[in-house]
Amino acid sequence: MATLRELKARIGSVASSQKITGAMKMISSAKMHKAEQSLRRLQPYRKGIEGIIANLLGADTEFTSPLMTQRPVNHITIVVFGSDDGLCGAYNVNIFKILAAKLQDMRNTYGAETPVTIYPVGKKMLKAVSKLKSATVDVRTREGVDSKTTGEGVKVFVDYLRERFEAGETDKVDFLYMNFKSVSRQRPLFGQLLPVTQEAFESAGSHNTCKPYIFEPSATAIFNTALPMLLLAVMQDIFTENRASEQAARVMAMQSANDNATKLLEQLQLEYNKLRQQSITTELLDILGGQIK
Repeated sequence: MATLRELKARIGSVASSQKITGAMKMISSAKMHKAEQSLRRLQPYRKGIEGIIANLLGADTEFTSPLMTQRPVNHITIVVFGSDDGLCGAYNVNIFKILAAKLQDMRNTYGAETPVTIYPVGKKMLKAVSKLKSATVDVRTREGVDSKTTGEGVKVFVDYLRERFEAGETDKVDFLYMNFKSVSRQRPLFGQLLPVTQEAFESAGSHNTCKPYIFEPSATAIFNTALPMLLLAVMQDIFTENRASEQAARVMAMQSANDNATKLLEQLQLEYNKLRQQSITTELLDILGGQIK
């Protein structure tokens, strides 16, 4: 049985841990709200690009682009998003499990020997994905690209992926990340970045007002300029949502740790009070016993 001193030390240790998890929860919550604000700021840009494409789609013109080229899949690229830091619960583990399942699906669809290159974003994800290295699965990283990358870093990464696709070095570029809904709700989202499919224009087409525009220099030239901008907007959203989802997962993990610490404190305090009461009772009995003698 633990002594009063030992119980008091444990209570102090748990209380200190509770303060730390509470502070970390507040910090993560602030970072999450910052990422949410960034998402809202990105929306006008993306909607503007989608509006341009919507008007282009409303024109009586057939559009073609190297970014829409469908060809036999002899090489696949997957960009998987995770975190650079820990203490976010099962965030990275859940994404990794989905990635492993998607790889198996791809082997069944395109053949077991089809080479796959994975670009993990985040140190924790890199550590997990490295386990998948094999004769057909290559894991690469890009300098300057991590879960905190913004602005120009995202653009450079998107340009790199686009150039690889246009050069024929890869035939398909997919992405996997946690789509941010709320602090308690994030869902994994697996999608295709390249080649751009008709489904990618569905949301843009829904905004089409069929206004009579005159396109200069031409609708096709504008389309080929707007399409890379749409890819950039999509990737910026993904990076930002990944940051928001990571912080939301950390908030929930810290809340869970805080709740567990509260329960443990209650149990320790109860045990401490019982042991203290027992000690007092024993001392009183000793005193009374001495007086009787």
